Amino acid sequence: MPSNSIDTRTAGPPTTETATARLLAEVLAEVVGVEHVSGDSNFFDDLGADSLVMARFCARARKRAELPAVSMKDVYRHPTVDGLASALSASTPAAAPATTPAAAPAPDQASVRPPAPASTPPTASVRRTAARAGSGQYLLCAVLQFALFLGYSYLAALAVVRGLQWVGAGTGVLDVYLRSVAAGGVGFAGLCLVPIVAKWTLIGRFTPREFPVWSLGYVRWWLVKTLIRTSPARLFVASPLYVVYLRALGANIGRNVAIFSTHIPVCADLLTIGDGTVIRKDTLFSCYRAYDGLIQTGPVTLGRDVLVSAQTVLDIHTSMGDRAQLGHASGLHAGQTVPAGERRHGSPAEPTDTDFRAIGAAAYSPARKARYTVGQLLALLLVYLPLATGGVTLLLAALPELHTPGGDATSAFTSGTFYLGALAASFVLFFGATVVGLLVQGTVPRLLSLAIKPDTDYPLYGFHYGLQRAVALLTNRKFFTALFGDSSAIVHYLRYLGYDLSRVTQTGSNFGSEVKHDSPYLSSVGTRTMVADGLSLINAEFSDTSFRLSRVAVGAHNFLGNRIAYPARARTGDNCLLATKVMVPIDGEVRENTGLLGSPPFAIPRTVMRDTRFQDLESDGELGRRLAAKNRHNTVTAGLYLAARWIHLFAMTLLALGAKALYPTMGASAIALDAVLSLLITVVHFALIERATTGFRAQEPLYCSIYTPSFWRHERFWKIASIDYVHAFDGTPFKSVVWRLLGARVGKRLFDDGCSMPERTLVTIGDDCTLNTGTVVQCHSQEDGAFKSDRTTIGDGCTLGVGAFVHYGVTLADHVRLACDSFLMKGEEVPRGATWGGNPARQLPDGTPPHRARPAHHLSGAATTHARPVGEF
Repeated sequence: MPSNSIDTRTAGPPTTETATARLLAEVLAEVVGVEHVSGDSNFFDDLGADSLVMARFCARARKRAELPAVSMKDVYRHPTVDGLASALSASTPAAAPATTPAAAPAPDQASVRPPAPASTPPTASVRRTAARAGSGQYLLCAVLQFALFLGYSYLAALAVVRGLQWVGAGTGVLDVYLRSVAAGGVGFAGLCLVPIVAKWTLIGRFTPREFPVWSLGYVRWWLVKTLIRTSPARLFVASPLYVVYLRALGANIGRNVAIFSTHIPVCADLLTIGDGTVIRKDTLFSCYRAYDGLIQTGPVTLGRDVLVSAQTVLDIHTSMGDRAQLGHASGLHAGQTVPAGERRHGSPAEPTDTDFRAIGAAAYSPARKARYTVGQLLALLLVYLPLATGGVTLLLAALPELHTPGGDATSAFTSGTFYLGALAASFVLFFGATVVGLLVQGTVPRLLSLAIKPDTDYPLYGFHYGLQRAVALLTNRKFFTALFGDSSAIVHYLRYLGYDLSRVTQTGSNFGSEVKHDSPYLSSVGTRTMVADGLSLINAEFSDTSFRLSRVAVGAHNFLGNRIAYPARARTGDNCLLATKVMVPIDGEVRENTGLLGSPPFAIPRTVMRDTRFQDLESDGELGRRLAAKNRHNTVTAGLYLAARWIHLFAMTLLALGAKALYPTMGASAIALDAVLSLLITVVHFALIERATTGFRAQEPLYCSIYTPSFWRHERFWKIASIDYVHAFDGTPFKSVVWRLLGARVGKRLFDDGCSMPERTLVTIGDDCTLNTGTVVQCHSQEDGAFKSDRTTIGDGCTLGVGAFVHYGVTLADHVRLACDSFLMKGEEVPRGATWGGNPARQLPDGTPPHRARPAHHLSGAATTHARPVGEF
């Protein structure tokens, strides 16, 4: 190892580069705790630093006014003081006299190249002051949203009761079936039509504009957004019916457009898609964003034959020309455009030569598309809806009456026999459904997949396409991956589904609790590979008229971080570290014995010295003993997971019985009350369960092996806790109440449109913050056998863009903005008023947003004072 010293002396006067190197060496020596640092010492190999240490180095370097801004990407690309100083000196522009700033380029001329980091952080004076809602307006919004929820619950209950009563009055099996078909069809059509009617009645046509959250205009917009996002039309994703539905909402969509993302664009009028365009799964393109206490709406325009790959984000005011391509795990920031015929990847997107099209077009057949659409409707109307409607009717009829002879309607609540009966019924229903679900997963999809050959092109919307959709639906069940994930059982479960894991070595943490695929029968993982959460194996490739399934093979001795889209054409082999949100390369040489970070990806060390400290725990004898202990702990955890959900179902059964007993006197109000109490009890139940797993104490930062009990307890917290229900409160003041109940320290007037926080008690959020759809604040990471967690603090008035990911040990000062699809790495410190973006995130040139929406119009409900066409929003 080189000596810890640096020699930057030169024969002549010091240059800018040598001065920069000297200052960088001083800062680094202070961070790593040594007296001197050699100019050619590798940060990771020689000094033993890791990404957390280097994040602190970058933060301290940015505080030195005489140094250029340093990002983690700079550190990884130039891992010595001399190399870093040379790169920073070359990228720093020469000083120029102050002039009047040039006009910014128009949105359609905006460069898609990532902006260079600013040399100094922006000041708070450049911030545009947003209109903030007061506490009174905030509370009024909560009251109105709750009243709207009650009203919708009552109307829905009234419709459900009338429909079930009519079905129950049928005589004979055929009559009941026909009534179920009619009632189910009318109910489904009504649920799909309500958002359309509400949108055109309450909003009219969306136009680019901005308005403050918590205002009366926001309540109107929130109601429409919630109805659209909860519409059962999402069942038609990846079919022609879904495109028809978006057109009914106002979207301008051409012919032969294939959309596979379940994220429904809310402001559909602002969405334009040309003929033959394909939008892959997990893409966010809502045509709105929350920004600094405002809702901003803006257009997303896609030309003809455009390809938008999986797990991408399209911010407002973005566009792609004809035949343009955007790679997976990429994002277009506001104001960016991709010219016709060009390709982009990364976040923010930049030019590339990579061709992301893997399949050509097939012969177009309108008849085939029509047959598929009719088949979908018939299956829904004649099979699924009657089964659901008839099943609920029979279940309600089979439920015991609560009143006893000579008693009132609630006298049975004092009977122990009644509770035992309800407990037994919920037990049979819950565990019976679990066993049946497992049996179906292991048989039906396997039989269906026999008709689909790998690496064979099939027409879209044909027979084989229907089989592929059924296989993907049946084998991607979150309940079972949550049950078996983060334990040794997940390997056996995935093998049962069809994964090729024959060479996998059991570690007890081979996969997290979230893993999905297009085909389990074409998915394989090598030995000693470990996967965190959020892995998406992309077996399927699509054009606007065809599809193909191919094998996805993850190499041996890999570690995959969170939220990774792994395509079939991946060019990664053995012994790779794929960091969180990395864009997995699909061209070039096969990467081995290295790490990859960012989008577009670049090389980082495969392993740092810090993460090798627990290797002695993985020796053969010791590993076997600790793995056995971990398996015992995880088995108890799985039992608690099942028990918690069974008890929840038991509570829901009691509420249903109570609603049935009160219906003769209260009517549909009893059913509506049941819906409200069900949501309330769900929140309280899972909050108590979650807090109990931590002993009703806040979690503490951890740095430990995955084979220690402290990590196993953390896994138990992940598994038993359930946070899916919190998204029912997205965009309401009640989301803050739920976060506080779960232990997060949340300030006043938080606007949360769909954020996830795996470790709530390690998160602190200031006043008036704005969190967008798909944002994640994750206070942990795991690399191979080492687990780390730490606190994250977000200051007042901060904005996290759509799909942004904030790692652990991060501090955001007040009024920070993080752009969409950004990855803010562990340990980063973002100064006050700064705008950061990218994957990994770094400081953007100034403190202004990438693109402003049109001037704010403060909407107050039905009427506005500015001139606009009637019905426009």
